[in-house]
Amino acid sequence: MNMRTLRNRLAAPTLMALGLVTAPVLAAAPAARQAPPAAAAPKALKALVRTEFKLDNGLEVSLMPYGDMPKVVVQLAVDTGNVHEKANEIWLADLVGKLLEEGTTTRSAEQLAQVAAGLGGQLNVGTSLDQTFVGIEVLSEFAPEAVGLVADVSQRPAFPAAEVERVKTNLLRDVAIARSQPQSLADELLAKSLYGEGHPYGRSYPSEAMLKGYTREGVSAFYDANFGAARSRLYVVGRFEAAPVEKAIREAFSGWKAGPARVKDVPKQQVARSVQFLDRPGAVQSTVRVAVKALPPSSPDYVRQEVLNTLLGGYFSSRVTANIREKKGYSYSPYSRVSSHVEDAYWTQNADVTTAVTGESLKEILKEVDTLRKTPPPVEELRDVQNFLAGNFLITNASRFGLLSKLRFVDLHGLPDSYLETYVQTVMSVTPEQLQQMAAKMLKQDAMTIVVVGDMKVVKPQLKVLPAPMR
Repeated sequence: MNMRTLRNRLAAPTLMALGLVTAPVLAAAPAARQAPPAAAAPKALKALVRTEFKLDNGLEVSLMPYGDMPKVVVQLAVDTGNVHEKANEIWLADLVGKLLEEGTTTRSAEQLAQVAAGLGGQLNVGTSLDQTFVGIEVLSEFAPEAVGLVADVSQRPAFPAAEVERVKTNLLRDVAIARSQPQSLADELLAKSLYGEGHPYGRSYPSEAMLKGYTREGVSAFYDANFGAARSRLYVVGRFEAAPVEKAIREAFSGWKAGPARVKDVPKQQVARSVQFLDRPGAVQSTVRVAVKALPPSSPDYVRQEVLNTLLGGYFSSRVTANIREKKGYSYSPYSRVSSHVEDAYWTQNADVTTAVTGESLKEILKEVDTLRKTPPPVEELRDVQNFLAGNFLITNASRFGLLSKLRFVDLHGLPDSYLETYVQTVMSVTPEQLQQMAAKMLKQDAMTIVVVGDMKVVKPQLKVLPAPMR
């Protein structure tokens, strides 16, 4: 026996033990696959127990104990935003919001940041179409100090002249970036088509000359005209001692001017059939928007509308996504949403599609809309949507910021807390027939606005595939 044969014989048992050499065995019969257990019924949100009071100057306060982690969010929401801008003041609210972080009459921007860090948090200021926010999340023991910091920033802004110029430069860059992106251009054209330039919702971006023309005096004047206790709500959400927090609130905010009362500027949407174009010669993609007037949050059917939106295009398993992304491969990330304001809302389906299939993509989107208008969805499909919405709602409310955002939503739109407490039940009670009836009533093609940003010489001939009134 040669040495190679001997080595192979000695190695064989070891290799078999390691599983590197296998002997033929009879295949075992595969075990029968068991069906996964049925999902439990979604749980309702626990009853909200928040303490509310109002100061003499009009400031509304909500204290909401929540969670076990020793942290707390203090946030002031002022019902002031872009909706209060005049035609020559586009983004002036944004400039004011950003400058709130640049120092007060008592502290510099650096000192504000140091104080916030000492409390275990970071100051955050934001501006939206309808509101401005000033807030911070800190360790629970520092809740009273956080109240004082938010009060200082919101009540005593310094608006340093040098910072006004620097922030304006940053905003000019933001505008330039937005105008280079087809999605921003499509949104701008859609807003103008829906609301017209006569309403603040229809004015998206300032011109360079307009933005450069803003002065410290103009910033201060906008603040004085639009900020004050009467338009504000202070939220404290998390773990905190109520008595010292309430004491800090009264001491820090009682001296704030009442300022202007809340005002409503409800727009009148342009409800008409139209197709709007913006030419981008040579573009390899088209950015499309299909929009229609929707129900505002104050409507009793608003939650039902959320179910409708989600089923049609609002999550990854939606009908439009399954069609133009998964089946056709026309788009990578289509999505739909309901954009809401006080007593106003619109629904829009968004997609970036390959230029050569722009017309076909729009055709498929409208086909999915038309199908839902005519036929109730299967119970199983609807149940998946309901479980998704219910689960997502509960996950969102499992954080301090998530819960605070929901409280802000109901307060802004004048809804009771029961809206949140019964949200899951409302979602789960929607029937296929109700969705079909809502789609038939809301998603009418003769009231839709379509926006296309792309290479018009390639795209326009494709629109012959659309229904005759939409061409």
